[in-house]
Order: sequence, then C-alpha cells, then structure tokens
Amino acid sequence: MDYGFFGIMDTIFPLMFGAVFLLIVGVMILALVRSASEWSSNNSSPVLSVDARVVSKRTNITRHMSQADSSHMTRSSTVYYATFQVESGDRMELRMSGREYGLLAEGDRGKLTFQGTRYRGFERRLV
Repeated sequence: MDYGFFGIMDTIFPLMFGAVFLLIVGVMILALVRSASEWSSNNSSPVLSVDARVVSKRTNITRHMSQADSSHMTRSSTVYYATFQVESGDRMELRMSGREYGLLAEGDRGKLTFQGTRYRGFERRLV
C-alpha cells in the first residue's frame, strides 16, 4: 500500500527528530567534557608570574531575548578579555572579571600571574 507523501513523512519524521535530539545532546556533552578538561588542565598547571605588557582589551557581549506573555525581555551578558605580551614576544588572551578589566589600560607593564589559561592577576609597574 502506498500512502504517498504523508506516509513517507510518518516514517522519516521520527528518524529526523531522533537524529536532531541526539545531535543536540552530543554537542552538550562535548561542551561539558571540554569545559571539565580545561578546568582540570588549569588546576594541574603551575601558577606563573612573568613580566608582561597589556597589548589589547576586548569584550564579548551576548544578548538574549525572551518573550513572556505579551512583554519582551532582553538580557545581556559581557565577557572581558585582555591580551598580554610577555618578554619572549608570545601573546596570550585571558578572560577576567569586569573589575579587573576596568583596572587595565593598553600599554600597562607589570607582573602577570596566570595558571594555564586562567587569569590570576596583574601587578602594574610604574615606569
């Protein structure tokens, strides 16, 4: 018996739905594993303090819109980053709090303290 287009859709839809569901769950598990791996790697890294210079600063702002009843609500979050250049010429971009970000200025020189990819502090040196 041939059910035409809708018969095919009755067969394909559950397969597509299952595939998309597995893909979403897989991406979420991958993100959790990567996050845990970075956290573990940072914890096992030594805390280092090196002479460095602030070469740039940037922010990443994300906006989230939600619709509750008839009102639209917008929420945003900001992630702060600074790029440091060490004496060897290598650069590293580290994530930090907004308070720490606000205390830094491009061109500042001082002692950078970090652990893996985790920012621990910057002690400005007066020139």
